[in-house]
Amino acid sequence: MAKRISNKRRKVLELVEKERFYTLEEAVKLVRETSYVNFDASVEMSLLLNIDTRHADQQIRGAMVLPNGTGRTQKVLVVTQGAKEQEAKDAGADFVGGKEILEDIKGGWMDFDIIVATPDMMGELGKLGRVLGPKGLMPNPKTGTVTTDIAKAVEEIKKGKIEYRVDKDGNLNVLVGKLSFTDEALVQNIRAVYDTIAKSRPAAVKGHFMKNFAVTSTMGPGIKVEIIR
Repeated sequence: MAKRISNKRRKVLELVEKERFYTLEEAVKLVRETSYVNFDASVEMSLLLNIDTRHADQQIRGAMVLPNGTGRTQKVLVVTQGAKEQEAKDAGADFVGGKEILEDIKGGWMDFDIIVATPDMMGELGKLGRVLGPKGLMPNPKTGTVTTDIAKAVEEIKKGKIEYRVDKDGNLNVLVGKLSFTDEALVQNIRAVYDTIAKSRPAAVKGHFMKNFAVTSTMGPGIKVEIIR
């Protein structure tokens, strides 16, 4: 049985030319025009990369601070001990603790969005791999969430740091802001992510690195964007 499309969604779908590739600026305007939700929707960009994720050198993963932030407030948990606990608190961490806070997580407490940890705590955190791993919450040096510079890590997250990671099919989806942002701010964020990913092109890739590029808002249609060469 075919899924019924609401009148609101049907109207916004009519605004998008399915086979057309829009300029980035056109796509951002269209993302705004095709949003029909009554809240400040998130905006995401999607890239399909010409990579073979079976090879370790083609696993695209990292983190960066968006020029205009994400528009989302993230609750940061810092797992550390000693003097680093005060450093984390001074930097604005929402929760700070050592082994005792890991016991809370074991008991089901998950009132945080991201974990930053000092290297000396990773042995204990590793024991929670089955709980944190599937949720994408395990700290990782590649994303700057395992570090001795706790203050810098917390401050960057609060400013709008995002993590990105390609899936097994070469797709990469990244939050780039909210519809309440100006068009200029969204374009700047998207270009910053695009340029960062472009620079991570593996040496083994032949031909074009970027295969498909699209932007969308929460519940909105995907809008194809011209590949920036």
